[in-house]
Amino acid sequence: MPLVLTEEQSMLRDSARGFITDKAPVSHLRQLRDSGDADGFSRELWKAFADMGFTGLLVPEQFGGSGLGCVEAGVVMEEIGRTLMPSPFLSTAVLAASALSRGGNEAQKSAHLPRIADGSMLAAFAIDEGTKHRPLHTSLQATRAGNGFKLNGAKALVTDGHVADLLVVVARSAGSAGDRKGLTLFLVDPKAKGVAIERTVMVDAHNAARIAFDNVEVTADGVLGEVDDGAGLLDNILNIGRGAVASEMVGLSEEVFGRTVSYLKERKQFGKLIGEFQALQHRAAQLYIDIEITRAAVLKALQALDADIDNAGTAVAVAKARAGTTATLAVQEGVQMHGGMGMTDQFDIGFFMKRARVCQELLGDSNFHAGQLARAKGY
Repeated sequence: MPLVLTEEQSMLRDSARGFITDKAPVSHLRQLRDSGDADGFSRELWKAFADMGFTGLLVPEQFGGSGLGCVEAGVVMEEIGRTLMPSPFLSTAVLAASALSRGGNEAQKSAHLPRIADGSMLAAFAIDEGTKHRPLHTSLQATRAGNGFKLNGAKALVTDGHVADLLVVVARSAGSAGDRKGLTLFLVDPKAKGVAIERTVMVDAHNAARIAFDNVEVTADGVLGEVDDGAGLLDNILNIGRGAVASEMVGLSEEVFGRTVSYLKERKQFGKLIGEFQALQHRAAQLYIDIEITRAAVLKALQALDADIDNAGTAVAVAKARAGTTATLAVQEGVQMHGGMGMTDQFDIGFFMKRARVCQELLGDSNFHAGQLARAKGY
């Protein structure tokens, strides 16, 4: 399949770019941060975002969505990366929507997917428990109680968990931490007895939460997919999310590159534009090449997810690992080429550096995915 967008996907990109650039420039994130906004994003903007149809991209048509694929979700995520727009798109419209679409029964889909599509429901995907992404090391316990389960444990770095109307929680219903067998996904009401949520503002001014579960009761109707056999479903959901985050990092990298090149054409030193210095030209050219290769790898991964998700893991690992290293290079070069100003809060380039660092960790950093790739190749 050609590594280019179709005409329809290009139209979606243009629509998303126009909306996000106009309504949510980097100054929007700065204003939310400086005002100490309780939500960390604009609900009014989220409603407008939903009215444009973006929140329903991965929701099947029969439940009010567009029924599109990962490439389209990646297109929107790339535009979000360009302006660092704070929104629940990843947590709600990508991760939660994918979990419900792929693992939910008809009742679960009918109850939640239409509300995700129209923007009236926010959801969060609770997976990580430590400082690093290690899905199989889930230890939050789900023990049988009556016709359901009781959840005990805690989750960390739950993106948008503080505003969620629904939690998709990964728990261990059998086996021990590290086992692939014994994982189960649950739908949990964040207002249920025993759920304690603490908002945490991350270094990039985006939001996450720590969530503790103390004998939280979940009925059998709250089980998403198969009991004890949720690893396959979890892999697919996480890979969709990883492809989306990789797309965000491509947008972030390209925006940093564009801003840096513009600065090289404006800043003078010793009576010359600094962009005339060959050393900086070489570094800018190398960064451009790196971004374009990464863009191709990410698009290939998104296409693989849409074509055959069960066999897309290798392509996704390559894309997420490479997107992480490219974004890191882009922001480091951007800050350095902007000189001392690049390190000041007054200058926007620092926001991109902080977001790149968080995206690197989200759903596995470059080392995690290099390890995944090595194991898949038999090393």
